[in-house]
Amino acid sequence: MQAIGGVGLFVIFLAVGAIQIYGGFVGIEYHLGTGWAWGAIAVAFVLRLMLPLTIGTFFGALDVWGWPWYGALLIAAPGLLFVLPAMVTATFEGLRNR
Repeated sequence: MQAIGGVGLFVIFLAVGAIQIYGGFVGIEYHLGTGWAWGAIAVAFVLRLMLPLTIGTFFGALDVWGWPWYGALLIAAPGLLFVLPAMVTATFEGLRNR
């Protein structure tokens, strides 16, 4: 039963990732053009730099799909819920070790 739950969560994770990639492409294409959108996809997959697609996802959800800003923020950067506490902890750990 746990394997089914794990597979289900994996499928949901992939679906959210695909929606974020598509939303980033649409947002960048809307504001900057198709070439920049494909460039952001290439940067994401080759250099593993997701910031352009994250920003594009926010603006894609906000401007293209017509979502409110807080909904666009939730779909664009759900990882911030986990990254922000880790950054704060790392900062305090670095200060404590001095």
